[in-house]
Amino acid sequence: MSLSQSLLVIVALILTSAFFSVAEISLAASRRLRLRQMLEDGEPRAELVMKMQAQPGEYFTVTQIGLNAVAILGGVVGEGALTPYLAELLMLWLPESRAQTVGFLLSFAAVTSLFILFADLLPKRLSMAEPEPLAVRVLRPMLWCMAVLKPLVWCFNHLADAVARLFGLPTVRDDRITHEDILAMTEAGARAGVLAAQEQQVIANLFELDSRTVGSAMTQRDRIAYFRRDDPDDLIRARIAEEPFSTYPVCDGDIDHIIGYVDAKDLFQRALNNQPLSLTDDTLVHKVLVVPDRLTLAEVLEQFRQVHEDFAVIVNEYSLVVGVVTLNDVMSTVMGDLVSSQDEDEQQILRRDENSWLIDGVTPVEDVMRALELDELPHAEDYETLGGFLMVMLRRVPRRTDTVQWGGYRFEVMDVDSYRIDQVLVTRTMPGAAAPHDEGSTAAAVAKVSSMSQDAS
Repeated sequence: MSLSQSLLVIVALILTSAFFSVAEISLAASRRLRLRQMLEDGEPRAELVMKMQAQPGEYFTVTQIGLNAVAILGGVVGEGALTPYLAELLMLWLPESRAQTVGFLLSFAAVTSLFILFADLLPKRLSMAEPEPLAVRVLRPMLWCMAVLKPLVWCFNHLADAVARLFGLPTVRDDRITHEDILAMTEAGARAGVLAAQEQQVIANLFELDSRTVGSAMTQRDRIAYFRRDDPDDLIRARIAEEPFSTYPVCDGDIDHIIGYVDAKDLFQRALNNQPLSLTDDTLVHKVLVVPDRLTLAEVLEQFRQVHEDFAVIVNEYSLVVGVVTLNDVMSTVMGDLVSSQDEDEQQILRRDENSWLIDGVTPVEDVMRALELDELPHAEDYETLGGFLMVMLRRVPRRTDTVQWGGYRFEVMDVDSYRIDQVLVTRTMPGAAAPHDEGSTAAAVAKVSSMSQDAS
């Protein structure tokens, strides 16, 4: 075989090896979401690629047969084609035996380098960049190769399945998409600039609806503005002017005996028409939705949908009212920083500088962890708010100037109002420190609890 013929054979082998490399990587890297989109756009081969991904055994067997066979042929042809010419050239400066050895090494290095560059690296990089279009293009030729090599494929597949069963290895890819997969994709999109950071956070908040309880979004009991059934007209008008809300619970005596709610729009309409405001009028008071405090926000949304309401009263296991929640409260939890209905003085988390925050005691722990970039807090199942975290860590009702140190942060109680923690000053004591994960050492070694003052608010 002449040099030109040998070189043509080497080029053909490189192209063949490149084809099998593209076929292998493009199928493995193809994303089902993209393939479904291609199918919807009129590319029928995308469906075949998805079916092949579900059972890729024979496909990858063919690629491995092709890659290994071509690599061996490339070595044989390359060594036989280039070594004599290189050895003859080297004999001008080296003895014949040494020239033969050096010529063989140079021939081997040249052919190997060509295969690595043009049959491996470049095709695989291209396949990783555009996997779906390449996968649909190489599928038909690969199906022909699978038909031609059917006996070899059958033999190697059965051997591979036997080995996989022997070692308990999986043979079918699990294509189920979890919310962790979606969150990982959105985080990657945010890092790449495809999604804004706030948009990515909205998606993360949406998935948290199944894990966050209604208590993380409700208005606390001591902040509820309500009317008594027998409140006179002037008191109702004064309460509306002092605490303007869209909805007010109506109680029979006290907050734990809520009999319904009144819509502020109905009150305004009567006031504008110079009609008296009396809550003994059953046409004003609507039946209220009552939900337990252990429901998640997703379950509360479902309750709103079923009864066509956007306001609910939250009770604990003793049937005592602990708060109220509206549809707007839940949506504000989802939207996060994209919407802000609070003034700066009412914000639950106020960043003072790079290493300190002033946080309301009723702030949900999920929001605290997000603001402080903490992965976890100890005994997280025992509380829902920052105040609850301090109570669990101190094992008593916190007092002003009590402190807790955990995860590189110092939590200091700044103000207590009737046993409720109003404000907590959080200071970073160990910049860049990660939260510890040793559950057993949480109470003793990680959390340093100190009572710096015994003053009660």
